[in-house]
Amino acid sequence: MPSLKSLLTPAVARYGMAGLAGLLFAGAFSPFEIAGLAWVAPALLLTVTAGQRGAVAFRLGYVTGAVRWLVSLYWLLLIPFPAGAVAGWLALCAYLALYPALWVWLCWRCFPFTGKSGDASQPDSMETGELRSVPRNAGDAGDAPAGSGVSPGRVFERMHAAGWLRRGGWALGCAVLWVAIEMVQARLASGFPWSLLGVSQHAILPLVQVASIAGVHGIAFLVVWFSVALFCAAARLWGRPATHRDAWAEILVPLLVVILTGVWGYSRMMRPLPERGTARLALIQPSVPQTLIFDSTETTNRFDRLMELSEEALESGPDVLIWPEAAMPPWNEDRAKRVFELARAHGVWLVLGADDVEEREDGGLDIYNSAFLIGPGGRVEGVYRKQRLVIFGEYVPLDDWIPFMRHLTPIPGGFEAGDKPVPFRLEGTGVETSVLICFEDVFPRSARGHVLEGTDFLLNLTNDGWFRQSAAHWQHAYNAVFRAVENGVPLVRCTNNGLTCWIDARGRIREVFRTEGEGIYGAGFLIATIPLPERGAALERPFYHRHGDVFGWCCVGIGAWIAGVGFMKRKGRHLLPEGE
Repeated sequence: MPSLKSLLTPAVARYGMAGLAGLLFAGAFSPFEIAGLAWVAPALLLTVTAGQRGAVAFRLGYVTGAVRWLVSLYWLLLIPFPAGAVAGWLALCAYLALYPALWVWLCWRCFPFTGKSGDASQPDSMETGELRSVPRNAGDAGDAPAGSGVSPGRVFERMHAAGWLRRGGWALGCAVLWVAIEMVQARLASGFPWSLLGVSQHAILPLVQVASIAGVHGIAFLVVWFSVALFCAAARLWGRPATHRDAWAEILVPLLVVILTGVWGYSRMMRPLPERGTARLALIQPSVPQTLIFDSTETTNRFDRLMELSEEALESGPDVLIWPEAAMPPWNEDRAKRVFELARAHGVWLVLGADDVEEREDGGLDIYNSAFLIGPGGRVEGVYRKQRLVIFGEYVPLDDWIPFMRHLTPIPGGFEAGDKPVPFRLEGTGVETSVLICFEDVFPRSARGHVLEGTDFLLNLTNDGWFRQSAAHWQHAYNAVFRAVENGVPLVRCTNNGLTCWIDARGRIREVFRTEGEGIYGAGFLIATIPLPERGAALERPFYHRHGDVFGWCCVGIGAWIAGVGFMKRKGRHLLPEGE
């Protein structure tokens, strides 16, 4: 029987370290929330892949990405539909793992250290793409096994010889490539910008203020730039006498930028925002388990409980009563009458999430996941239809061509998507809000489109009850932090089961709903007092809201140029030889 030592080959150790890098990435997010891990995870991934051939580096990056997402998105397995949950979890994680794999491959493919190290009179196998410098029977720790690429020590020697400016430029280039790849991830095939790297820093509020200029991608840029500089510092100390001053020199510039950014962010947080008043909102959290939402026999009970909670909340005299996504059972004459009478009796505005049905010209029905604004007179004053639908949760892709796909989801039929934001103006109160449904607040450009000239706050109606008492609730809320900062308005979250709260324009999570026995997951209501920002010339929206992903698109352009130049220079003389 082979010994443990014989099984732990260098290749196995590398894949184990790649998995560890994935755990570090995952550990920066909820439920662990160790933000500092994000600052070292890219450095570890570069260390693991140093000197490896392109295909091997890609596979190691893929392992890192797969581990990160399998751990971070474990809550998908809690969906009360096991077959679809497992299939969706594996498929989504397999797809998302491609992005860190692409990043680390590009970082090494565009490796800029082309000057020879050591004796210039000797041929440099790294320059030609050959492996003559790697012995077949590698004897010392600095050599790599045959067929694996070149030794990490050889890579670090090249970095030593290149000079500080070249290493610093590479670190910046790696950060640019990370942002460019995240921009693609956030958009390709409808996009999945959930828990982008910058979101891991949600608790470091001075740093979060960068999002007001560069969006959440700006924080990721700083994190990756510092981490790659940290890798360069470690490479500087590899295998030769060096002082700590040498290592500090590598990280000095990014460290100073991070510190100055934090100082600027802190000063921004301390500046008061001009306000013209406040609004009192009653946020109802019914905490209906997802299994009961599908149970038609429980419809009456859960609607009655919703009405009871609303009556209790209205005793506090709020300006607006808000129900979350999926709280309202399907409309019928009796329920509609009771809802309209509730608004009339208390003279209150009501915002609620419910399905909206529209008949087509051909006699068919289109169903929308919608938000309704009901006025104090007991009439519908506005309807917003959700624009970004959840794959397998609200629609099944290619179901006409691949019918068996319908069996991977618990939904009986698909929803249609809305086509535009709809401002909810509450006449007589001076309040105007814009609704985001479910995970629409995860998409930076979508949320930006909902903040119109008169918008006082964003309102997210969501149902995270799909995922029981898991990290999904916290991850969702932490993504929302950046939508508030990017657009300079508060963001109010009303959830069926999870984190009902509001987030101020500086990214602070305020007035979180909790019950004594069940914490954030219980049933009840929260009376939240929301500041209404000054309008007109007195209020200037942040740069990001006014101009969008300027920084991100610049990184896409520069990243494409870096990749193009790298490919041209490496044509015929690759640093990382292709193949196995």
